[in-house]
Amino acid sequence: MIVVAGEALIDLVPQGVPTGGGPATGLPDLAPRLGGGPYNTAVALGRLGSSVAFCSRVSRDAFGEALLGGLRAAGVDVSPVQRGDEPTTLAVASIGADGSAAYSFYVEGTADRLFAAPEALPAGTRAVSFGTCSLALEPGATAYEDMMRSAAAQGVCTALDPNIRAGLIPDADAYRARFKNWLASTTLLKLSEDDAEWLGGTPQEWLAAGPAAVVLTRGGEGLTVLTRDGGEYSVPGERVDVVDTIGAGDTVNAALLHGLSHQDALSPAAIAGLDGAGWSRLLGFAARAAAVTCSRAGAEPPYAGEVADPAR
Repeated sequence: MIVVAGEALIDLVPQGVPTGGGPATGLPDLAPRLGGGPYNTAVALGRLGSSVAFCSRVSRDAFGEALLGGLRAAGVDVSPVQRGDEPTTLAVASIGADGSAAYSFYVEGTADRLFAAPEALPAGTRAVSFGTCSLALEPGATAYEDMMRSAAAQGVCTALDPNIRAGLIPDADAYRARFKNWLASTTLLKLSEDDAEWLGGTPQEWLAAGPAAVVLTRGGEGLTVLTRDGGEYSVPGERVDVVDTIGAGDTVNAALLHGLSHQDALSPAAIAGLDGAGWSRLLGFAARAAAVTCSRAGAEPPYAGEVADPAR
């Protein structure tokens, strides 16, 4: 079982020609899409065929019901999900000419901010994935942090994707210091080049603080992993007509965890012991999965039949 812990929200994504009062207003049509980095990761894991559970706090409003429906449709266990009467978080996306996405968030008083750390992980948990807004917004951020430390103390594999949303971080220096403290409880750190630049430091510094491996995503250029023993392995990106990049990084998270599970390597020791061939297969699988997501609108990760076996 892989547990994904973090927010579920609604992305409001621009659709087609602006209307909303006519082209002169410049107001786009916004279509609601199920989203949130951890949510997308859980859905992607379910679609790839992993045994996965989602741990979060979700509203009882109509958006919350739709979010749970999306998880169930992907085969995700929602029994760890907490419910609340607070509204669902909203994220308004704007899409650049290259398909990249930027977001404005509406988070005050929303359900996922009130997450409480569970007393225990689901039975059979082999890995827990954390990241994105849930680690930036209090009081839930402290609860997720406590969950991360508890899982690591039990020897469970932990994956961290900070997925920086600078507009949600009121004190950048405090967040950077907190990130460094998470590393001692992190087995696998995955982040984009933009995240790495914002956070400061180097993969070598982060590896020395705890993780067995650091995976850097480089957009269309591919992925690189750096390991604690000094290894560095890269794969190129998959060529694809990009519609948008929403959910691509979350798909990489899921593909890495799914591939590690497929190789029976979901443990700190096993990840540290992966060789170049194993990493190349894993990164190649993640690149193929992310390319499928980029080829369609919104966070729509692939199903197992749409990507080659992770052992290839």
